[in-house]
Amino acid sequence: MRAKAVRVFLPKSSVYIIGFIFLFLFIAAMTAIKPAYRLSSEMITEWTSDLDSSFFYYLLSKENRAFDEGFLAEKGEPDVINTLFQMVTSLKPNDPRSLLRNEVPGFSHFDNRMIVAGQGTDFTNFPIESSPPLKEVLKERQAIIEGSEEEGKKEAKKNQERNEATPSTGDRQVVYLYNSHNRESFLPHLPGVEDPNEAHHKEVNITKVSDHLAKSLEENGIGTIVENKDIMNELNDKGWGYGKSYQASRQVVEEAMANNKDMQYAFDLHRDSIGRDKTTAKINGKLFARLMIVIGAEHAEYEKNQKLATKLHYLLEQHYPGLSRGVYTKKGAGTNGVFNQDLSNNALLFEFGGVENNLDELYRSADALADVFSEMFWDAEKVDTSS
Repeated sequence: MRAKAVRVFLPKSSVYIIGFIFLFLFIAAMTAIKPAYRLSSEMITEWTSDLDSSFFYYLLSKENRAFDEGFLAEKGEPDVINTLFQMVTSLKPNDPRSLLRNEVPGFSHFDNRMIVAGQGTDFTNFPIESSPPLKEVLKERQAIIEGSEEEGKKEAKKNQERNEATPSTGDRQVVYLYNSHNRESFLPHLPGVEDPNEAHHKEVNITKVSDHLAKSLEENGIGTIVENKDIMNELNDKGWGYGKSYQASRQVVEEAMANNKDMQYAFDLHRDSIGRDKTTAKINGKLFARLMIVIGAEHAEYEKNQKLATKLHYLLEQHYPGLSRGVYTKKGAGTNGVFNQDLSNNALLFEFGGVENNLDELYRSADALADVFSEMFWDAEKVDTSS
């Protein structure tokens, strides 16, 4: 004799009561557990930060027809299963980097985002930020700069002749240039030095590029200040390591901003540690040191800095094809992630060439950036004046 299945039907009121009981138990459990194990906005943000924003737009479109009309049909419906899997596990089915980033030392370097890629830019040639011991940076070394000064003067003279009719900011100094890693130098000017981690010099370094860029901007009518403080000495005086370069430069930048209310732009110039083949471009028969614009993505308004960087990238591509390596955001372990860019929406970090470029190539790139930036600046000034 078979036992008959017995179905129990609960009245709706009982279902509601049971539901409320579970809800109260859940709330009680969430408030009773230790804060470290509770759900927080930071935790939810971390879970969802890598998800495509179109996924959330798609969910809204299912509830509101107004969003449905704005959803791009060509993007197609997102793969909900893959998206939920990614949110729960932090693994992206179509991106093997997500599986390796926490397992392979140093692999997190490749987990940052290329917002706009220039010609030839991919995961294999992202910027490399070396972090040598401070004593290596401060070491005395021989340096040579044969021919570079003369080349720079020729380029500056051409710019001056070309820009005689340009407007001027007058006494206003609107651009501020500084170098958080001010002793970053270049192997062609350091005889006997072959290791990129030893390419540092107290005089022949990235600050010369800042000086040249300032002259080019001034010749385009844009008042510019160059910071002359030796950040490496500041680190040494404070007993800090090389990894605190941005904390040291931050104090300098804040002071400069407080003393100059006309300042609109702050650019931190560096040089990359990767090889010459990735950082050099031939444009109109001349060699240029390529530029990469780096954005720190660990502050609330980084997208405003990113917008400026993207605009500059496309202008560089228009006038000097191949000069820009792209726009790159950095965050997470092993990097500063802010780069003082939270101090201004118009703050950017430029990687000027690489450790194997020479000053002639760097000066040409500085002139090109001044040319493009000046066009953007004066176009914006015209709009402000007419409005």
